[in-house]
Amino acid sequence: MTRTIHAAVLDGIGADFEIQPVELDDPRPGEVLVRTVATGVCGTDVHVQHGGIPFPLPGVVGHEGAGVVEAVGAGVTSVEPGDQVLLTFTSCGRCRSCRTAHPAYCDDFLPRNLLGGQRADGSSPIHRDGQDLHAHFFAQSSFATHALAEERSVVRVAPEADLSLLAPLGCGVQTGAGTVLNVLRPEPGTTLVVFGAGAVGLSAVMAAALSATLHIVVVDIVPSRLRLAEEIGATATIDPRSADVRDEVMALTGGRGAEHAVDATGVPAVLETAMSVLAPLGTLASIGASAPGTTLAVDVNHWLNGRRYIGITEGDSVPQVFLPALSALVEQGRFPLERLIRHYPFDRINDAVAAVRAGEVVKPVLQFTA
Repeated sequence: MTRTIHAAVLDGIGADFEIQPVELDDPRPGEVLVRTVATGVCGTDVHVQHGGIPFPLPGVVGHEGAGVVEAVGAGVTSVEPGDQVLLTFTSCGRCRSCRTAHPAYCDDFLPRNLLGGQRADGSSPIHRDGQDLHAHFFAQSSFATHALAEERSVVRVAPEADLSLLAPLGCGVQTGAGTVLNVLRPEPGTTLVVFGAGAVGLSAVMAAALSATLHIVVVDIVPSRLRLAEEIGATATIDPRSADVRDEVMALTGGRGAEHAVDATGVPAVLETAMSVLAPLGTLASIGASAPGTTLAVDVNHWLNGRRYIGITEGDSVPQVFLPALSALVEQGRFPLERLIRHYPFDRINDAVAAVRAGEVVKPVLQFTA
């Protein structure tokens, strides 16, 4: 059986999103039907629109959904109708990474989330005029009034939780905050430098502000974002157009360098600068996606005194553990997520995307009427 919903369909690279009636399957075993209340707009969605990610089109994307469970398929036990939930990435649950609490490194992560456009069995849950649309993006495709998600990508939150505020936790915020709290875990008195003050980078800043990190430095070229970074936890900011980033970091740390750096840009020149600011035994976490085939010029000797370069996906989190914790921090006022968000009605999705591309908004969130 199917039901008619409305979705923001992307018919091709460079096209606008068009809200259209489509047909959505009823939940199969292991699936959850969610009425969408809000969904974040992530850079990954915009990259699909402009051809930076080879997700097949025409299709429906969106992967920071939040809503209310309306129905569950056979075998679903973690949620029930009426529950408020956040939607996030999915994983197979069977490979070594999944079984050792690293589902973001699932052996099947790319086809199940980014590139496949279909369920694991090859079917699509969304149809238009009798034809399948590519969907199941991050096992949700939440640019729609309803989403059909896999149970592993559904996280229950409190009945009173503000879903219009919490929706972005499912990807961008989880990535930035999890990189700091789950992976880097900065020790007291250390220095963290964040390159890129978008939603992901600023989430890393807010997470670092929860720790005993001594210096939280943010590097960006947008003055308004640098000011925002200072308001939510940065202790220093650097505009590389007017200052040498390495010189500034070395001066701040007495010539030692930073124990931790996070790159949320994916820009090779920025990554090379991030490498240059590391102290001995320092770690650079790369969380900004680059174009396929991007390479870096690396001086091997720079890494011989214990420096590390690591890539991180989705903050290396277990969403069912990490997202409720982040939600509680937001509710307590200790993680000021609201400072990043601007709300748009669903039918203004193209305005929201344009605001992202222009750098006018850090994190747009689409809201759906009941």
